Amino acid sequence: MEIQWRKSSKSTDAEGNCLEVAILDGEILMRESDDPSVIIRTSRAKLRAFIEGAAAGEFDDLA
Repeated sequence: MEIQWRKSSKSTDAEGNCLEVAILDGEILMRESDDPSVIIRTSRAKLRAFIEGAAAGEFDDLA
């Protein structure tokens, strides 16, 4: 089965640093387009918690 990777329409190939996501067997897969051999696997619930935390500013001190 070939993984169907997706990226945001706001990402462009010229930037060379796009986050791509896919779903495989119920898991969320993530990778950076400039290093596609490294794949992070997580669940929908964990990804949702991370996105909600980022939107709430929980990680602002890391930038």
